[in-house]
Amino acid sequence: MTIYLDHAATAPLRTEARDAWLEASQVVGNASSIHGAGQTARRLLEDARERLAGVLDCQPIEVVFTSGGTEAVNLALKGLWWARPSGTDAIVLPDGEHHATLDAVEWLSAHEAARVVPVPLGATARILPDRFAEALDEGTALATALAANNEAGTVNDVATLAAIAAQRGVPLHVDAVAAFGHVPVTFRRWRGGASGSVGLVALSVSGHKIGAPVGTGALVVSRDAAPTALLHGGGQQRTLRAGTQDVPGAVALAVAAELAERERAAETRRLSGLRDRLIAGVRAGVPEAILLGDPVDRLPGNVHLHLPGAPGESLLYLLDRAGIAVSTGSACQAGVPEPSHVVMAMGYDERAARQVLRITLGRTTTEGHVDALLAALPDAYRQAAHR
Repeated sequence: MTIYLDHAATAPLRTEARDAWLEASQVVGNASSIHGAGQTARRLLEDARERLAGVLDCQPIEVVFTSGGTEAVNLALKGLWWARPSGTDAIVLPDGEHHATLDAVEWLSAHEAARVVPVPLGATARILPDRFAEALDEGTALATALAANNEAGTVNDVATLAAIAAQRGVPLHVDAVAAFGHVPVTFRRWRGGASGSVGLVALSVSGHKIGAPVGTGALVVSRDAAPTALLHGGGQQRTLRAGTQDVPGAVALAVAAELAERERAAETRRLSGLRDRLIAGVRAGVPEAILLGDPVDRLPGNVHLHLPGAPGESLLYLLDRAGIAVSTGSACQAGVPEPSHVVMAMGYDERAARQVLRITLGRTTTEGHVDALLAALPDAYRQAAHR
């Protein structure tokens, strides 16, 4: 049986979310229909919206259900760009963002003449508030930032970044996909005293990272903001997203989100202990290994390692043969042997950026799983480093 240590790529489906999806899928009716069956579906949908809003600390009307984090990010970035104030032409983009963001911004640059203003990361993959502030000017149409880096696990100071954006009159999107379920994600608190369509106005999350079905997610959009829709054809969800709404998916996402939030404090303690046990064991078994990311302000289940001399793909293959599933970085780049742009953004060269492993723990991880990895890693490192 595979020991699964790649929870940041996707988490095991929660039994409760699966059961909620199955039960909701038995309800026949389009949530936009006005007959009784349709209104029954509508009640399930709006109850799920309220429950998710409670977890994300926002108003239900601000929750737009999507097919996942990638759609949420694209709706936020492209929608805010197309609705930008006259005279603005720049997108402020920190280095090390997820490829959903990088690729969306690249598309806007190539097809919409967006001017991209990069923000260098600190050595631990943190977005530095002073550098972020320097990048914002009168020509900034929008800015984006990760709540937590999906590779290095470093947690950013979202409240400060949002306050800076509000002070400069810039709308900010926060990608909270990696952070959701692991650290407090609070739209209202992060937004602070901002009003109107500036500061934090959009926040993206994904369901399959917290045990909801793949294909579920949401974008929180401030009720004061009005991004342009990507999809048209029905006017559902504040005209921000058209199409028949996925009631079972919304219900399952709400159930998974509530469970993740209810367990978060206890799981943070448990996973932090397992993470620290893993880091200490790696340092003992592979002294050459270097922990990347912030040593303290990081996601509780994240261990991101530079293993000098050992290609990440070789390590992944050797560990997979030993029955252990880990990652070299974002799963969205799976199968593409390229250096980690996050590691390079932290100041490492291309060679080092190919010698990394991302090990991510989750609710099904046990001490035995950690010990199995610690037993297998030294030999895998020796083999990979001498190939």
